Amino acid sequence: MAQFLPPEQWFATLPTAYLAAFGLITDEAGRVLLVDPNYREHWTLPGGVVEDGEAPHAACEREVAEEVGLQRTAGTLLALQWSAPRGARPKPFLSFVFDCGTVASDVPITLQNEELDDYAFVDPESAPGMLHPALAPRLTGALKARSEGATVYVP
Repeated sequence: MAQFLPPEQWFATLPTAYLAAFGLITDEAGRVLLVDPNYREHWTLPGGVVEDGEAPHAACEREVAEEVGLQRTAGTLLALQWSAPRGARPKPFLSFVFDCGTVASDVPITLQNEELDDYAFVDPESAPGMLHPALAPRLTGALKARSEGATVYVP
């Protein structure tokens, strides 16, 4: 007969990861909304870390509201990216990118001054070059997924 661990011991043996959630927002011309964090060199999509017990779609909505002042619904999951542990980060990151729709290019943006220096609507061809090279596939995958009506996994 097989021996099973008590649930609390079994769960303690499972792998864990950090979670982050981002929103793909474009304007009526198809340009991507990017933000410039003051704590790193590259631009990124609006979003951030999922809090303990928070669902990724709810984190996306919260982070977009906090960072750019837009109340958006996290729609279709466009991309999921797994990032290996690196440097001081001992666990992988799973990053969700949700479709947060289209806004007018003149929509009022209220930046979270504690974390962000700037924002821009950027042509989708140029936008990946503004992101860290490890994160750019997350954006290109999300754009492709939106155009094809699918979800992509970005390794």
